[in-house]
Amino acid sequence: MRPGSGEGRRTLPLLTTHVGGRSALTCRFKCGDACAHEAPNTTANAYFGDVVSDALSRRSVLRAGAVVTLAAAGTAAVTGGLTDAAAAPAGPSAAGGTAGAGAAADGARGLRFAPVAPNTADAVTVPAGYEQNVVVRWGDPILRGAPAFDPDRQTAAAQAGQFGYNNDFLHLFDLRGERGRKVLVANHEYTDEVLMFRGYDAAAPTREQVEIAWAAHGLSVVVVAEDDRSGALTPVVRHRLNRRITATTPFEVTGPAAGSELLRTTADPSGRTVLGTLNNCAGGTTPWGTVLSGEENVNQYFANAASVADATTRARLARYGFTKGASDRKWERFDDRFDLVKEPNEANRFGWVVELDPMDPDAAPRKRTALGRFKHEAAQPRLDRHGRPVVYMGDDERFEYLYKFVASKPMMHGRSRAAHEHNMGLLDEGTLYVARFTGNSPAGQIDGTGTLPEDGEFDGTGEWIPLASGDHSFVEGMTAEEVYVFTRLAADKAGATKMDRPEDVEPSPRTGRVYVALTNNSNRGKAGYAAADEANPRNTNKHGQVLELMEAHDDPRARRFDWRLFLVCGDPEDPSTYFGGFDKEKVSPISCPDNVAFDPHGNLWISTDGNALGNHDGLFGVAVTGRNRGQVKQFLTVPVGAETCGPVIREDRVLVAVQHPGEVDGADAANPASAWPDGPGRMPRPAVVNVWRADGRPIGV
Repeated sequence: MRPGSGEGRRTLPLLTTHVGGRSALTCRFKCGDACAHEAPNTTANAYFGDVVSDALSRRSVLRAGAVVTLAAAGTAAVTGGLTDAAAAPAGPSAAGGTAGAGAAADGARGLRFAPVAPNTADAVTVPAGYEQNVVVRWGDPILRGAPAFDPDRQTAAAQAGQFGYNNDFLHLFDLRGERGRKVLVANHEYTDEVLMFRGYDAAAPTREQVEIAWAAHGLSVVVVAEDDRSGALTPVVRHRLNRRITATTPFEVTGPAAGSELLRTTADPSGRTVLGTLNNCAGGTTPWGTVLSGEENVNQYFANAASVADATTRARLARYGFTKGASDRKWERFDDRFDLVKEPNEANRFGWVVELDPMDPDAAPRKRTALGRFKHEAAQPRLDRHGRPVVYMGDDERFEYLYKFVASKPMMHGRSRAAHEHNMGLLDEGTLYVARFTGNSPAGQIDGTGTLPEDGEFDGTGEWIPLASGDHSFVEGMTAEEVYVFTRLAADKAGATKMDRPEDVEPSPRTGRVYVALTNNSNRGKAGYAAADEANPRNTNKHGQVLELMEAHDDPRARRFDWRLFLVCGDPEDPSTYFGGFDKEKVSPISCPDNVAFDPHGNLWISTDGNALGNHDGLFGVAVTGRNRGQVKQFLTVPVGAETCGPVIREDRVLVAVQHPGEVDGADAANPASAWPDGPGRMPRPAVVNVWRADGRPIGV
């Protein structure tokens, strides 16, 4: 019997009939109803199924359950599942986990906890033996002079000193010189005004409401202190490093497109200073101690794209999903830069990776144009053997692409000013690539049901196609500046492979393999859309998959790679699912993978967004090597209407961002659907949750 089987394992009713498990309210404010519109990519670029070759002469990967054979990979092959004695859990515990010593001991090191059963509780449910605390909520004061949160007396000035809304990416830095203190960085993806303001009128928002929303976007930097008697974390209000980055904070534009005519506006004729950052989704951290954050669904904030006079500009806007008349939030009524008829270039100033130094509260954050412009889900670097950073990035929309950036210069080690200045320029010089994939099974063996092909795996090879390097374009008919600003169009021309919502992308710090979360695509196989292919093997794919990419010779600068599907997500009882070759009777069900991260033991952790199995979203750990490879174990679930974001997995704690609690169709600020985190009668508030082991021992050992 699997973890969570029995009474708690029954499929529960969905909160919505929208795409995946999201509510229509979430889709409206999070991504501007992207899935309700035609996909912006209307090119005829080949899908995986169109470029599948017959059997390759050289197989790059072994059959199901084996590990890829690569030069210098050095990872042992998988030998199978666990013994029956280690697999059987004993039922739900008071904390919502699955009790029993066998269940807790089961799994790879770092994942030896009793898995939480799927549920719909209005709570953060953690395994038995673990404790939690809410670290910081939307509206909690973090800057000097900021008032306590009052939902009925919100102001823009107050919000600018308070923790922002809908926290997504998280990172926790150790703070040198201050024992027991750490620096928490969180970004804030979007606002849901229906849940924020009582009596909100979407047709006539007030200036104050709009300015509060501007201040609730962006990023927060807040120092937190650890309780010596427990694992709890609490904010250190008014610390000198605490900071708010908002939709009106000046950003420096850097890299090869800085100053381009395509970025110039009436307010910024230089094209080098942008006010604010919007729709920050996942992110990453650099080896030199900065945070990278991806601007994602920025199109929804701008109005009147269809009325722009110039046909070329209109077409470029449409390729990025700018198709509306009035925007949903009506920001264009209060600032002309959100009216594309008046400022058509303002749209080009969003959709970048931004870099922030959390240890320098006076440093301007930067938008890195060398990394290209699209709907960035995240950006996570790794270093090559010479110390040069390579950044992997996904474009989170149906049928979009996977990218990487290879820097030209190596990182300089040390804490000197010279080293810092050198490293802060590393992401401005290099080469931008997009991926083209090829499957290696005959097309007839990929029938849309998720049935494995005859070779036992969904796998193949691929290549990185260069788009631009410095001021040189590799794309015919486009200048380098055009490639950086209109990267989607450049990738179209280059013949990149269409993917199904490539979201977070993370290289393993131990093996160098790259893991890509492909969240879902319910349109696959429908009339007028592409059918299943080897990397997207199911039609009407509601649950998504995780792809494992292996660079040739384990060199992140390589131009060729092997790939295979590591997980095909969903209910393990569904024959179309696949868990790295692991016994499906011993895994937790998982749907809609989104953010991914690694723990100190090399395990992959996956947070979900839009669970389409009828249960709440959660956080899952899975071993990627050894005999437990593919054993997915659920660590926590989040409250009603919420999404699991972050996460941060450290030896002694797990942090998650609980985003949009209570975001359920029919709910509003006066009629909340969730009482989390403060209890009945209180407004639901996005927040950061910290989980630790009650006995003080490391997580999952």
